[in-house]
Amino acid sequence: MQAWTKPDIPVVPGPARRLRLYDTASRGLVEVPPPVSTGGGTARMYVCGITPYDATHMGHAATYVTFDLVNRLWRDAGYDVHYTQNITDVDDPLLERATATGVEWTDLAAQEIQLFRDDMTSLRVIPPQHYIGVVESIDLVANAVEDLRRAGAVYSVDGDLYFAVKSDPEFGAVSGFDRDTMLELFAERGGDPDREGKRDPLDSLLWRHERPGEPAWDSELGRGRPGWHVECSAIALKYLGMTFDVQGGGSDLIFPHHEMSASGAQVVTGEHPFARAYVHQAMVGLDGEKMSKSKGNLVLVSKERLAGVDPMAIRLALLMHHYRTDWFWMDSDLTDAQARLDVWRGAIGRGSGPDGASAVDAVRAALTNDLDSAGALAAVDAWAEGEGDDHEAPALVAQAVDALLGVKL
Repeated sequence: MQAWTKPDIPVVPGPARRLRLYDTASRGLVEVPPPVSTGGGTARMYVCGITPYDATHMGHAATYVTFDLVNRLWRDAGYDVHYTQNITDVDDPLLERATATGVEWTDLAAQEIQLFRDDMTSLRVIPPQHYIGVVESIDLVANAVEDLRRAGAVYSVDGDLYFAVKSDPEFGAVSGFDRDTMLELFAERGGDPDREGKRDPLDSLLWRHERPGEPAWDSELGRGRPGWHVECSAIALKYLGMTFDVQGGGSDLIFPHHEMSASGAQVVTGEHPFARAYVHQAMVGLDGEKMSKSKGNLVLVSKERLAGVDPMAIRLALLMHHYRTDWFWMDSDLTDAQARLDVWRGAIGRGSGPDGASAVDAVRAALTNDLDSAGALAAVDAWAEGEGDDHEAPALVAQAVDALLGVKL
């Protein structure tokens, strides 16, 4: 599947820093990629994509901007970044929305995927090298289920195929949740713990056999379509391999999605872990509740753009908040972000300013410390509000803000 247009990314002079991120599985900061004696090398990242049944809201945007920072910091440090993102272009929520609106599910998916591309382009998010839809990965997923079956981890319930979570000795290591919490979240987030015939309520669907009126594909598993979690296992293994550096997504994916995806891959390969670090964007809310398509309490990137809001102000509004802290969207976020953007652009237009290299180093120091984006913004604020006779500083700071924060001044 086609991704979107890659923005130009300046090369910023000065010493880069190594990135540390909070790993959900180990409950602490880890350096990713881990240090190597030669420096540089390859950094691998998988970020779970959208289910395209509605437009990109600020919660989505926050997630993809967060992992765009990771991508930019790795590139700044000289890494060759291998980035893969899936898109769940067939799933129950998409089919349900299509039925409710009287639109063909394929047309709805195509419309929302294009809108997502447009939003990501406007926000200057670097596209993945591999942007992979489920529909184009049917055989890949079916082969992964066959591999799990050969490993003795699959059983049938009325023709539907399930993954036996007990087949993975490491199941639970990603989330660290107790069983009661897992059962509660599994029921809330697309699982079916009460289905009769399952060996364990937490076992997850791998392959749904064909139902009347639903899309289905022929495969060695019989005619049907993939379950949710196995698609990410299969796509990540093909394009990144095991023990890639960062598995990313929203915090609502910690369980069951990231837990189940990891377990499936670990059983198939016999290796552990699936990813070196599991990194999660906190929830963005509105009016006291999580912002979500199901609730309908959405602030949409596309609507803000159409209203004439500068996409760089949207990006700055998202960067005002640390990625691991839940927060609520307010209209004042955009007002404050636009004011900051105006100040920065005014400072860049001056003929000189305070020491640029020190400002750039402060931005790098903040961002590589678990993506302290608010600290990075404060460093640019301090530079913009100061005075100095460094005639090269405005151009250097503009390059760094572009390359590291993704904000074009």
